[in-house]
Amino acid sequence: MNLSLQSPPPPSPDWLTPRAAAFSALPQTAELEVLVPAFNEEHRLEATLRTLAGHLRGLPVSTALRVVDNGSSDRTADCVDRVAASGTPVTLTGCSLRGKGAAVARGVLTSRARWTGFCDADLATSVTALDDALCLLRNGWQVVLGSRLCAGATLYAPQPPARRLGGAGFRLLTRRLRGPVTDTQCGFKFFETAAVRPVFARLTTTGFAFDVEVVARCRARGLRMIELPVEWENRRGSSFRPVTDGRRVAVDLWRLHRLRDLAEGEPT
Repeated sequence: MNLSLQSPPPPSPDWLTPRAAAFSALPQTAELEVLVPAFNEEHRLEATLRTLAGHLRGLPVSTALRVVDNGSSDRTADCVDRVAASGTPVTLTGCSLRGKGAAVARGVLTSRARWTGFCDADLATSVTALDDALCLLRNGWQVVLGSRLCAGATLYAPQPPARRLGGAGFRLLTRRLRGPVTDTQCGFKFFETAAVRPVFARLTTTGFAFDVEVVARCRARGLRMIELPVEWENRRGSSFRPVTDGRRVAVDLWRLHRLRDLAEGEPT
């Protein structure tokens, strides 16, 4: 594990926005909540939910599993209802604002769990990473970032060469924002919920670059971050479109570099 990301003590909760503060005042329903942002995932979501639910039952804390439906036009919502009706403990939240970042933000800001995180619907990151993430959270880390690139990570099926080349360019363009973090784009991140509510309440990026903004804002607020090496396998069916989404990512990164609170560091 990369232990080089230690930061100063957490900021004051006074930075909570009224919306985020309202949710933080609600009673806790579980210690750990796992969010699955989903957009048109009817074909693989059921298997993912059953795998996650089965693993969560073995964890030594109370848990919750929730799908955030990001405006799907297929039967993603019906799939969740079917899985829940069969006895698997899973709930559904809708998010009409498009973009994975919007779905994750909605999930975090409405969570009442002590710790909240998300994993992708394709379950490219091994479910066993949940054990290590929980251990790190219980030991005081506020932000646990799954990484496919730090020492100890295992790639069973790497991405195609073009995607790897694009990823290298992306990391070069985001170096100032991400700092020592090796992998901002792994779809496996877990948080101390109260500590990151201000981060997600301020989130301005809803597309694929949202992870970069989350990492940058967590760094700016001095949250205690650590990278967790994961076992990861490339899955077919990615919703990322290199031309259309690549342009949007470029625009989002240009805008993030110009945000004053990220350039100067958010007040703590």
